[in-house]
Amino acid sequence: MNIGKNKVVELCYELEVDGAIVDKTTKERPLDYIHGTGSLLEKFEKNIEGLEPGGRFSFTLTPAEGYGEFDPDRVIDLPKEAFEVNGVIQEDLLVPGTTIPLGAGHGGIVPGKVVEVGEKTVKMDLNSPMAGKTLNFSGEILTVREATEKELKEGLHGEYVHQCHCGDGSHGCGEGGCGEGGCGEGGCGHHDGDCGHHHGHDGGCCHGNGDKCGKNE
Repeated sequence: MNIGKNKVVELCYELEVDGAIVDKTTKERPLDYIHGTGSLLEKFEKNIEGLEPGGRFSFTLTPAEGYGEFDPDRVIDLPKEAFEVNGVIQEDLLVPGTTIPLGAGHGGIVPGKVVEVGEKTVKMDLNSPMAGKTLNFSGEILTVREATEKELKEGLHGEYVHQCHCGDGSHGCGEGGCGEGGCGEGGCGHHDGDCGHHHGHDGGCCHGNGDKCGKNE
């Protein structure tokens, strides 16, 4: 079976950036996703479309095809109050170099890296760690199958079930609705330290949403 829309794909890959391997999955712990649903970078999916199990791939994505160029406008100052949980500022999270998932508009999560902590504000870098980078991918397709109706509706690992859709009434945004601390801008979307976590390897650095980050476990 060849890779096409709504096919469940398992693959292993390595990502080389600036001469170093910065992300990878293995045959024992592969990346799996539903093709054509925006789970991975668009150009990543296009480069492997049509392959079948056992097929190998190797390609390069420019910054424009990956996570874009570094944008200085995405380095912002936030009030410390944005990092309150139950009225208490989470000082243990506010350490330069720490990545914190922040609530964004439309129920999304944006990972921000702490750059500097001031008396009243925190400077955050919302650029992807891969912004401005040329991405060199190589790997192998392991399995390809049709997605079930349940997977198409709920996500390969149930991730769609827990998505917060502000304003459409289909899913609750939790206590506080879509305002601060919920899905709206300004809230600190604390999710046990992970951002964009919704399947086995979270897509790693080839994850399709540049406002999320993945973590290979």
